[in-house]
Amino acid sequence: MTTSDIQDYLEKNKYFEAKEANKYGISNERLHLLEEQGKIERVDHGIYVGSHQEIDMLYVYQRRRNIIYSHETALYLHDLTDRDPLNYSVSVSRGYNSRKLKELGFDVYYVKKELYQLGEIEIETIFGNKVKVYSMERTLCDIVRSQSRMDKSVIIDAFKTYSHRKNKDLHTLMDLAKRFKVTNQIKQYLEVLL
Repeated sequence: MTTSDIQDYLEKNKYFEAKEANKYGISNERLHLLEEQGKIERVDHGIYVGSHQEIDMLYVYQRRRNIIYSHETALYLHDLTDRDPLNYSVSVSRGYNSRKLKELGFDVYYVKKELYQLGEIEIETIFGNKVKVYSMERTLCDIVRSQSRMDKSVIIDAFKTYSHRKNKDLHTLMDLAKRFKVTNQIKQYLEVLL
């Protein structure tokens, strides 16, 4: 493989995994050499990006892990809070080994397998990459369910912002509230704001 072939590959693939590059004919040794030369950067285990590329860690982390962004991170992605999350919040299915996530500083929430993908959508990050996140309605239910781990003012602000949204779906919110057994709490927040 020539240097121009590798350059073409890097231009077509902002982010790539070592195993993808190997299939294209770029060996791990070549990847290591390119990294030493400053042509690529390793951003996570086995994940690389071309040099001088802005790095979207929300996207990078999700490429190799079965996670859905939730709670404070989902509020941020939906623009329901003005606070940048200190740590990424993710939900995982019960039984998921989250040791490495916790080592990376993630706030991890465990969800029953039958409820794990309920309300999952894709949303674009500020870098234009798509990531899995819970819908606004699912996120509101989650933050109410986890209110002992949350700042109360963040919850109130999220409901205030949501109540002014044109794309809010109160029917879906109440359906999800029923599924997650937080109907009364959701109603209390909404009664004050609507």
